Amino acid sequence: MTSRIEFVEFVCDQLSEAGDISYKKMFGEYGIYMDGKFIAAVCDDQFFVKITEAGRKILPVPVEAEMYEGSSLAFLIEDVEDRELLNNLLKATWSELPFPKPKKPKRSTT
Repeated sequence: MTSRIEFVEFVCDQLSEAGDISYKKMFGEYGIYMDGKFIAAVCDDQFFVKITEAGRKILPVPVEAEMYEGSSLAFLIEDVEDRELLNNLLKATWSELPFPKPKKPKRSTT
């Protein structure tokens, strides 16, 4: 089952105070980016955030689950209505995640 765009947009709106939030369709689901870092995902209309130690300290009772069968674990955020908690969680998580490595330039075939 794929996620509804309305749910993705609602989650992104809830996160808007944390930073520059964007989403990208990936394999029928959605990756969530904050200030250039992949930080979360929406899969089957469920919201997942990458696991960090800072996130563990913020979530009252962290729930870890696979985003999809065979994926690594992530925090499953069941209450997407708590805007303050979500924004604090994303800010703390973002601070622990590295920036993506720059892509290597494509080699010329000539």
